[in-house]
Amino acid sequence: MNNVNTAILDSDTGWLILAGFSVIWIWLGWFWGRKARQLDDFMLAGRNVGMALGVATAMATWVTSNTTMAAPQLALQLGIWGMLGYSLGSVGLMLFAPLAKRIHTLMPTGYTSGDFIRLRYGITAWRVFLVISLFYGIGWLISLGMAGGVLIHALTGIDYRLGMSIILAICVTYTLLGGLRAVIGTDFIQTIIILVGIVALAWLAIDKVGFEAMHASVLEERPELLNLLMPAAIMFLFNNLLFGVGEIFHSNVWWSRAFAFRQGVGFKAYLVAGIFWMPIPIVAGFVALATPALGLNIPAADMVGPMVAAKLLGVGGAILVFIVVFSALASSLDSLLAATSDLVLQDIYRGHLRPGASKEQLRKVARWVILLLGIVTWLLCLPRMTTLAALLHFTGAFVASTIWPIVAGLYLRKASSNGATLAMLSGTIMGLWSYFAIGFYVAALVSAVVSMLVVLIYMAIRPDDFEWKSLNEAVEEKSS
Repeated sequence: MNNVNTAILDSDTGWLILAGFSVIWIWLGWFWGRKARQLDDFMLAGRNVGMALGVATAMATWVTSNTTMAAPQLALQLGIWGMLGYSLGSVGLMLFAPLAKRIHTLMPTGYTSGDFIRLRYGITAWRVFLVISLFYGIGWLISLGMAGGVLIHALTGIDYRLGMSIILAICVTYTLLGGLRAVIGTDFIQTIIILVGIVALAWLAIDKVGFEAMHASVLEERPELLNLLMPAAIMFLFNNLLFGVGEIFHSNVWWSRAFAFRQGVGFKAYLVAGIFWMPIPIVAGFVALATPALGLNIPAADMVGPMVAAKLLGVGGAILVFIVVFSALASSLDSLLAATSDLVLQDIYRGHLRPGASKEQLRKVARWVILLLGIVTWLLCLPRMTTLAALLHFTGAFVASTIWPIVAGLYLRKASSNGATLAMLSGTIMGLWSYFAIGFYVAALVSAVVSMLVVLIYMAIRPDDFEWKSLNEAVEEKSS
């Protein structure tokens, strides 16, 4: 990592903010976790989450390092399409709305996305899906941990490793205490902080610099950022759309909420969350276009967001940026810790190691799984080997391959096990090839297209005839 000190806050202020966050979030985790005594309470918040909390947790979880730090990075690298491309992540949330309703109808007592793949497609497809999901989950956890370290270092000068360790420790602790109840409760507060903070930052940035000055500086020094016909940027636009859809459709982060939401809430919550989320990455990415006007020397592309905002708004702005981005990172870290631990607990521990484990035993093991995930993430974050965007889009080749097997599996009886398995494998392989041979901006696009073709071809030549009711019957038998 580049050790150039660009901090605008002194380390004492940084430590004070971190201490305040630690006390607040951990106390809230304990407070909400008091009622999480049963497995369903800890994993799925009692399956009774309402509309307000549903919208807040979907929004807060999707406002993450992608939005607050990688969006400015890509605006600096790809221009206007960089920040607009990230706004298309909202499409994934909106498209998942009908899927959430369908999931709740077919599997009202389900626990994980792995439950669906196992029951719909069988053991082989299930195991391929688990490898993809766990690889993505760990990759996303690493990107979030890295983003926390980068943010704290950029704004306060506190060492990257120390800052990364602190944010991980905070999120692991309150998730341990309260499970999904604590995650959703803190998400609601974090959503309010994020929305208020981003609106304030946008207004202040426009007031300080202005559109005309920013446009003139970019046109003079970085005109390619305003080129709407930049080939790589256009490919990124479509690639990011499919990447976002793949991230949401396959991830247990979003399936666990479909199971946790009260009947009738899922569709409305995801639709509203997608609509409100859409402008957030545009605002976050917009500040990067002020770099030429401010004459900033950016030592690492993924530091551009915090550095520009701090330069524009001074110490008060730096504190506001710190609080907003910290809230965004925490709201995603806790959700991913909870959802990935559910997948490990249900699909690895119970599914492969101890099939006869009772709900009481699973409840005890759940905390150890969260702690283990936190430690593994911390170890993998220590050597900061790549940028956030590069790490994130490497996983796109994996997740985009699951889009069509999941959609076809939820709606089409003819979707077959062999077709789903081959679609995920071939899509991932071809997506990885394109990532290295062409660029990160096509990996998800190629993966999704290959996967779709395989699913459709198998449905035409070797169709299945699946019975939907077997999904719910099998889940109820296993959970009893």
